[in-house]
Amino acid sequence: MIEELRKKIPGEEFDYQSLLDGLKEYSRPRDKITKLLRQKAIIRVKKGIYIFGERYAQRLFSREILANMIYGPSYLSLDYALHFHGLIPERIETVTSVTLGRSRRFSTPVGLFTYRQIPIKAYHIGIDLVELDQDRHFLMAIPEKALADKIQSERRLKLRSQAGLREFLLTNLRIDPGGLVNMNAQTLAQIAAGYESRKLNLLSDFVKRLGEKVEV
Repeated sequence: MIEELRKKIPGEEFDYQSLLDGLKEYSRPRDKITKLLRQKAIIRVKKGIYIFGERYAQRLFSREILANMIYGPSYLSLDYALHFHGLIPERIETVTSVTLGRSRRFSTPVGLFTYRQIPIKAYHIGIDLVELDQDRHFLMAIPEKALADKIQSERRLKLRSQAGLREFLLTNLRIDPGGLVNMNAQTLAQIAAGYESRKLNLLSDFVKRLGEKVEV
């Protein structure tokens, strides 16, 4: 049974409907699902979301793809995306995303997934489709959006000057200065407008000044 299911589901990450479709030739597919779970041939990440067990996996599952599937609409951002883009040195264990829905967290057999709500006007700016291979991809913030989402998520952070912002970026976040130089100030300005954020306008101006110094 599992061998036939494995042929019908090419990806490592799949939902309940895909599972039912793969077992539709059986008279009682839900009983088959219970058996597969008991045998650990498949693993329930959360209700309705699954991966294949280690014995039947053909490649590593993607926590990034799972993050998009677990709760949406959402895309990876904040600390996880900052590390993914090489902007912060620390390895991030929690898979962090932003969403249009209310903020949530999911503790799963494959790790912790968190989701922070952001305004709809800010949501659609700066999302990239990252391709793992020919048939697998996920949504993630571009570097500018990941940093903007992070700064905006720090609600207690009061930034009133370029010096204060610089201290936060380089000391608190340990942001790679080279990564800041490569950022697009105009994109940051668009994100700031979506958020209606003075902190992000400050960030846009900061990056613009960095770029001007490099050009000189």
